[in-house]
Amino acid sequence: MTKPAFDPEKSIEEILNLEPEEGQPNAETIGETSGVSGKKSTEFNFDIKPEELESFLNQYVVGQEETIEVIATKVCTHFNRMNLEKKIPQKDRPVGTIKSNMLLIGPTGVGKTYIVKLIAKKIGVPFIKADATKFSETGYVGGDVEDLVRELVHEAEGDIKKAEFGIVYLDEIDKIASSGHMYGPDVSRTGVQRNLLKLMEEGEVDLKTPHDLASQVEAAMEAQRTGKVTRQKINTRNILFIVSGAFSGLDNIINKRLNKQSIGFDKTKITGEDRQDVLKKVKTEDLIEFGFESEFVGRLPVYVVLNDLDEEGLYKILKNKHSTVVLGKKMDFKAYGIELGFTDEALRLLAKKANSEKTGARGLLSVFEKVLIKFEKSLPSTNINKLLLDKQVMEKPGEVLKHMLIEDGIHSFQKDFLMQHGIYLEFDKEAVEKIKEMAGEKLRSIKQLCNELFHDYFHGLRLMKLEQFTIPRQAVDNPDEYLNNFIKENYNK
Repeated sequence: MTKPAFDPEKSIEEILNLEPEEGQPNAETIGETSGVSGKKSTEFNFDIKPEELESFLNQYVVGQEETIEVIATKVCTHFNRMNLEKKIPQKDRPVGTIKSNMLLIGPTGVGKTYIVKLIAKKIGVPFIKADATKFSETGYVGGDVEDLVRELVHEAEGDIKKAEFGIVYLDEIDKIASSGHMYGPDVSRTGVQRNLLKLMEEGEVDLKTPHDLASQVEAAMEAQRTGKVTRQKINTRNILFIVSGAFSGLDNIINKRLNKQSIGFDKTKITGEDRQDVLKKVKTEDLIEFGFESEFVGRLPVYVVLNDLDEEGLYKILKNKHSTVVLGKKMDFKAYGIELGFTDEALRLLAKKANSEKTGARGLLSVFEKVLIKFEKSLPSTNINKLLLDKQVMEKPGEVLKHMLIEDGIHSFQKDFLMQHGIYLEFDKEAVEKIKEMAGEKLRSIKQLCNELFHDYFHGLRLMKLEQFTIPRQAVDNPDEYLNNFIKENYNK
């Protein structure tokens, strides 16, 4: 019997009161079908409101408030709508609905990937990220876009139903735009767009690929064992697709359109606008001229332009208590038992240096590494358990590290000498400078050099019944001679 078509005259309340079609799962049993792994799938229930997700994202992401408002709202609407559709029998569900697939426009390092990862973590759905440039049209060298969906099942540990509620994030989407020439690589780029169309709306993907030798062997063994082959497929109806790119040159296309529409006397005003302000005026026709198929753009109803990060924005990222850059570096040093701290002045200098890199938040990590890499290498071999990153460390990291290593070497020698002999050795400033100079010449550590110079001093100092002794510069130059002269001059005293 042919299924009755969706009746637009029915209200949602009327539809929800209908009994499920025979053979169709109801709201309580949906999602309990076994996945690839044969495990029982868990029920997906989404009850997050837009303002709740927005508040969560704003705790972690800096300078993208307008963007987050749109993204949080559309993501919540997408998943809450799925909750509603689960309760509607298959025959009464609307046909050809458009998902809230999104296009994120913004330069590298402004937080596009970070935002999507946070959303997937908060919601608890499978998430995969890939670069659009790794895929090609069937028949060309490159990956198959359907592999994205198969990878989503892998991330869901073989749970097909769970994967059908996942998020696919495709970066560098601007790189698959055609330049208008229908030869060479552009043919493949256009083909990738068309292949993505099937996934971004609703389609079914066979989990066993014909070009996968392992899948063929598995299918053959199954056919031999059971006498039939079951084809496992995943439906992409509820999978949310988010694509992003820097879109270099798109602002010129938008400006060109705006200038054509202007009367003439305000041309200067339009062309003088910041690139970011221009991008926020993007329309479907601009993306088509950029090189996207109209059908492809139609599958991306939500456009979001992310703000560039300036020096102040980068500083706010570092000051954020959830900053992954700061927390990550603290964890790196904590792994060696070293507590890493930062002054506010140092954070501002880091933001300034990172801003000059012009790679957004990614520049922060690069600057951190340049400043701290030698500390990260050397300090774990010392007794130092604290490092404060201040203005002096930022401006003269090499000098500060040398001073720290000298102090640690001397302190370590002093501690060992006191523990072994009960005598505390002090060093005056000139002695420290000479030890530093000699250590560099002889390629010795400070502690090694002190042991070589003064390891026999305890004999003479015990003879003098001293519990404390100061090492001057002369003792470093000629340790034995200095101690002998000292004993001769002071023994009777």
